[in-house]
Amino acid sequence: MLPRYVLLDLETTGGNPVHDRITEVAAVRFEDGREVARWSRLLNPGQRIPGFIQQLTGITDAMVADAPSFGAVLPELLDLLDGAVLVAHNVRFDHGFLKNAAAREGVDLRVKTLCTVRLARRLYPAAQGHGLDAIMRRHGLQTLARHRAMGDVDVLRAWLDVVRHELGATRLEAAAGELLRASASVPPRLETPLESIPTGPGVYLFYGQGPIPLYIGKSVRLRARVQAHFQADHREPREMRIAQELRRVEWRETAGEFGALLLEARLVKNLQPLLNRQLRRERNLCAWRLADDPRERPLLELVRGDALHPAEFSRLYGTYRSKRQALDALRELAEAQALCPQALGLESGKGRCFAHQLGRCKGVCCGEESPQRHHLRLQMALAAQRLQAWPYGGPIGLREWDAVGARSEVHVFDQWCHLGTARDAEELDTVLHARRAEARAQAFDLDTYRLLLGRLRDGKSAGLELLRFGTVAAERGEALAD
Repeated sequence: MLPRYVLLDLETTGGNPVHDRITEVAAVRFEDGREVARWSRLLNPGQRIPGFIQQLTGITDAMVADAPSFGAVLPELLDLLDGAVLVAHNVRFDHGFLKNAAAREGVDLRVKTLCTVRLARRLYPAAQGHGLDAIMRRHGLQTLARHRAMGDVDVLRAWLDVVRHELGATRLEAAAGELLRASASVPPRLETPLESIPTGPGVYLFYGQGPIPLYIGKSVRLRARVQAHFQADHREPREMRIAQELRRVEWRETAGEFGALLLEARLVKNLQPLLNRQLRRERNLCAWRLADDPRERPLLELVRGDALHPAEFSRLYGTYRSKRQALDALRELAEAQALCPQALGLESGKGRCFAHQLGRCKGVCCGEESPQRHHLRLQMALAAQRLQAWPYGGPIGLREWDAVGARSEVHVFDQWCHLGTARDAEELDTVLHARRAEARAQAFDLDTYRLLLGRLRDGKSAGLELLRFGTVAAERGEALAD
């Protein structure tokens, strides 16, 4: 198949190459079509083997109790792999575990890899399923040691012999060589050709077998970013899972990075991909509302949900992901600025507060500081956290061009809400007139607010053209955008 290659299989305590460990490794080395070495070891993983793994593989804690560690056998394994291509069924799994295990011993494992799942897909494109069990059923292969390392290696060797008999050695060698040249870093079950993915900006969606995306991301160079995911599977558990489950890639092109950021945030909230943690919809988002009257108690009220409306932003401070986070931040602020926890609503009771007794409050609670002065100090302490009121008299647009100026998009906003993105005059008219009422009913979105605020403050450096659709922009809006 190849001049020098090693058929290899591992058994492990689980599927995470960072946290789980190897319990068994088996490898057979071939040179010029002949077997020249056969090697197999049970390994002590240094952690318990889960019960279901013991049932699957038959490898128990007792069997590996006196076995060597991976570090002890690493020199033998490196000798076996020297100058050869590592060949395995779903090679990303085995390579990821070997790479991490070697790194823990201070060794940077560098070896070319070839995946027999991808090889099977290329040689038998009409077949259903290319897992080891499916291959065994299809070709009538049997083993008494399934899910043991050497047993699975022998199944792979038998399958390669079947391929040579059915399709010929020349075709097998050609397919293996093409895959090796094309890079074995592509996930074995990926059906989407990488060359079909655009090279410009946009959002990509990774799908497994189900309808819910595994992951959604954005980039100004879509194809390069997608390929970059496949280079890190041995380092990140998330990337390993993507590589194991990925079946197809979808994408949405945009004119530039800003459009990609907006689209990514919207798609993550709407589709709830399994592996995205950031940009999800904030169900417990809240902020502090400051009372106008310095004598009102408490001076701050926690505002949540629909009450977070841009019309109120001049009195709102935050925002926070939860009530607990808001209270913790307020306590820190009160202590740092010697504000009265009683006046802020952090402490019940009347008269001298406990903080004043400790010298940490200037005494608004007992008449030693005027309510007006305390209110002013609170305003100043909160100033950096105040939400920005919508600075325009109506909706605005931010026009974005692609790198060569061949296409543009206008992102339309009103009251910090993204009404939509238009690519021509007809779409722009629809966004401006049909969606404004709908937008007023939408909940405040912190990610959109931060993205837009950042671009407006950057002004011309953001590479976006500001379009005003409202009647008259407020003076503070002109200052913000210029």
